[in-house]
Amino acid sequence: DISSTALESLPSYGLEAIQVLNAMSSYSLKRLPPLDKFSSLLEAVLTYPSHCCAFQNLRTEKQNSLLSIFDNFSKQCESTMRKPTSETFYRDASFNTSLWPAEEHMYPLETGEEAFPYSYSAVFDEDEMTGFDFEYDFCQPKILTCTPEPDAFNPCEDILGYSFLRVLIWFINILAIAGNFTVLLVLITSHYKLTVPRFLMCNLSFADFCMGLYLLLIASVDAQTSGQYYNHAIDWQTGSGCSTAGFFTVFASELSVYTLTVITIERWHTITYAMQLDRKLRLRHAVPIMLGGWVFSILIAVLPLLGVSSYMKVSICLPMDIETGLSQAYILLILMLNVIAFIVICACYIKIYVAVQNPELVAANKDTKIAKRMAILIFTDFTCMAPISFFAISAAIKVPLITVTNSKILLVLFYPVNSCANPFLYAIFTKAFQRDFFLLMSKLGCCKSRAELYRVNYFSAYTSNCKNGSAAPGPSKASQALLLLSASEKLCKTRRSTKKSQPECQ
Repeated sequence: DISSTALESLPSYGLEAIQVLNAMSSYSLKRLPPLDKFSSLLEAVLTYPSHCCAFQNLRTEKQNSLLSIFDNFSKQCESTMRKPTSETFYRDASFNTSLWPAEEHMYPLETGEEAFPYSYSAVFDEDEMTGFDFEYDFCQPKILTCTPEPDAFNPCEDILGYSFLRVLIWFINILAIAGNFTVLLVLITSHYKLTVPRFLMCNLSFADFCMGLYLLLIASVDAQTSGQYYNHAIDWQTGSGCSTAGFFTVFASELSVYTLTVITIERWHTITYAMQLDRKLRLRHAVPIMLGGWVFSILIAVLPLLGVSSYMKVSICLPMDIETGLSQAYILLILMLNVIAFIVICACYIKIYVAVQNPELVAANKDTKIAKRMAILIFTDFTCMAPISFFAISAAIKVPLITVTNSKILLVLFYPVNSCANPFLYAIFTKAFQRDFFLLMSKLGCCKSRAELYRVNYFSAYTSNCKNGSAAPGPSKASQALLLLSASEKLCKTRRSTKKSQPECQ
C-alpha cells in the first residue's frame, strides 16, 4: 500500500510476491518498473488510467506455465464444470473413466493405490502444486484487475495508434515544413515589391509551417514512446510538450483558415472592382486586417491553457475537453467559424468564376483553366474542413460518431491537407513565384540561365507597360535599376550572337 505517498518510482526487485498493489492518489508515481517484476499481481488500484494499460495483457507466471502445458483443457473444463464434485476430482476404474482417458493410460494407478483426489504429481513438482485447485486455478483462472480503467479519450494504444499512420505522418510533416519554408524564404528575400497577395501568402505559409511543426512534434514523441506510451502518457499530456503542440495546431489552423478567407475575398474584390483604382485593396488595409487575424488566432489558442477546454484530454493534444458548458461553447464556436469561412470561400470563388466567364475578359481555354484551378482550391478546402467539422461538431454536442482511435486517421490524412497543398496551389505553381525562386537560386550560383531568361522577360514586359502608360508590380526602387541593367546586358549579348554584322549595343 503506497497510496497518498510522494513516491516517484518503485524498486525493480522484490515485487514478485506482491498480489495487491494500492497506489491510489500517488500522483508522483508516473512510471512503472518492468512488468515482468509483477509476476504474482492480481489486483492493482492506481492513480492514472494509462498505467492500467500496462497490465491489460499481463498474466501471472503460474497461469502462463499451466497454459503452456495444457493447450486443450477448455473442453475438459467445460466437462468439469458440468460434473458433480465427487466425480470430477477422482480418478479410478469406477469414477470418471471417460473424463481423462488419455491420462488414465499414461499414468495408471499403481497396485494398492487408493482413489484419491485427482493429482498432477506426475506432471508438476510437489512444491508447484501447493495450494493449487484445478477447478478454481485453471478452469476459473485468476484475472488481474486494475482500476481506474482507461476511458474513451485515452485508449490503450500509442499516440498515433495505427502503424501506417506512423509512416505517413513523417512524409506529410516534411512536405508541409519544406514547402512552406521554401515559400517564406523566397517571398521574404525577393527584390520585388511587397504586394497585398505576397503579404497574405507570407502569413498563410507561416501558419501552415506551424502546422507542420505540430505534426513533427507528434511524430517525434510517438516514435520515442512506441510500445511504452503508458509510461510516458502522464509526463507528455500534463507537461509543456503537449501544451506547446496544442497551441501550435490551434493557432496554425485558425490563422490558416482566416488567411485563406482573406485571400479569397481579396481576389474577388480585385476582379469585381478591377476598373476602380480608388477601391483597390492596399497594403495599409491588409496589415490591420491580418493583425486582427493574428490576435484572434492567438486568443483562441491560449484559452485552453487558461482552463477553457484543455489540451491534456487526449494524446494528440487537441482541445477535446467538453465537460463544462464554457468548454463546449468554445469548441462549437471554433467549428462554426470554420464552417462559415468555408461557405464564404466557396461563394467568392463561384462569383469569381461567373465574372471571368465574360468572353470579353478571357479566352475560352483560359476560362477552363481558371475553373479547374478554382475547383482544386475548393476541393482541398472541403477535404480538410468537412470531415473534421462534421465529426467534431457531433462530439461537441456529446453524440460522438467516431472513436479517438479513428479520429487519428482524420488528424493525419485530412487535417493537414491544406498545409501541404497551399504552398503549391497559391505559390509554387505560379509563374511569379518561379521567377523569384530562380532569381534567388542565381545568387547562390545555380540556375543562372533560367534567372537571366526571367530578367529578359521582365525587361520586355516593363518596357511594354511603360509605352502603354501603365505600370505593373515590379521590384523595389533600390533593386529595379540593377534588374534592368542586367536584363539590358543579357539582351545585348543575345543580339550579338544573332546579328554579328550589325552595330553592337552601347
